[in-house]
Amino acid sequence: MQRPIDGFHQDERGDWIAELRCGHGRHEPWMQAADGRATQLGAALACPPCERFELPVGHAPYKRTREFDQTSIPDALRADHSTKPGVWGVIHVLAGRLRYIVEPPLARTQLLAPGIDGIVVPEVRHRVIADGDVRFFVEFHRATRAP
Repeated sequence: MQRPIDGFHQDERGDWIAELRCGHGRHEPWMQAADGRATQLGAALACPPCERFELPVGHAPYKRTREFDQTSIPDALRADHSTKPGVWGVIHVLAGRLRYIVEPPLARTQLLAPGIDGIVVPEVRHRVIADGDVRFFVEFHRATRAP
């Protein structure tokens, strides 16, 4: 999955890291030169951690929905929707099962249950469908600190 470069920062060793819009970072040899960084701001890089549905380091919960059951799932969650740039979600099933459907470019269908959370990648369309009786909520995560 391609993600735009929003900025750059140096890590603890002094190497330059591209800050991707999703919250992940990438290190590439061309980033060490100032002119290489300047020409690439806004360009897209592949983000393997997004493809693996991995929350970025330094992200933490900042709000959550109320609990939903099979009869109270809002239409917006049943229809394809996405989170804003930089906003990740974690779907927590408390009881029962919930089908989590992710559209391309990360297409997957996952059956969520207690202990099996669904990770919502920013800007990727997805929806949920109750698989019988279910209780769940969604927790939203964002960066807690600057890189």
